[in-house]
Amino acid sequence: MTLSTYNLTSQITGLVARQRKAELLRLNEQLRQINAALKRQAKIESYAPTLSYAPAATRVPDDQVLVDPRKQELISHLKNGKNFLRNQNPEKAYTEFKIALELAQNLRDPIEEKKAARGLGASLQRQGKHKEAIKYHSMVLSISEREGEDSGNTEAFGAIADCYTEIGDLEKAATFYDQYIARLQAD
Repeated sequence: MTLSTYNLTSQITGLVARQRKAELLRLNEQLRQINAALKRQAKIESYAPTLSYAPAATRVPDDQVLVDPRKQELISHLKNGKNFLRNQNPEKAYTEFKIALELAQNLRDPIEEKKAARGLGASLQRQGKHKEAIKYHSMVLSISEREGEDSGNTEAFGAIADCYTEIGDLEKAATFYDQYIARLQAD
């Protein structure tokens, strides 16, 4: 009698586990579709693509602006990294963003530090190195927390969720997708 009870319990448990897995896979696909649509809608190419910092009438000519050469080098590496990502060369992008991160940290520039960390995460994601990518996307969140400034966090939550989805940790992915969607709705 106990053996038949054990067999029945095993069959039921197996059935429930398969149903849960199928449900999680369906939910994962829905979340991926939502994420893709939200990314297209938000145009995640940059933090603020149409933002201008100075009125056109009072703009100082570029040749009269004094810029630290290290800052120029940092910006150059960020631009190069972004171009390499656009041109489907994530390995070279990684190198550029890594240099940019070190420069930003040396200059104590948290905004550029977050851009470099985000670029590193994106380049690693495109190389299929999702666990490493999570580290850099999480760095964006920790810099935001440290600085009390949260630009780029929405994208970081979505990227971390995508990484966890790719490595099969659907529970963590769902947690980060929830945070990503909540921030999109709040914005």
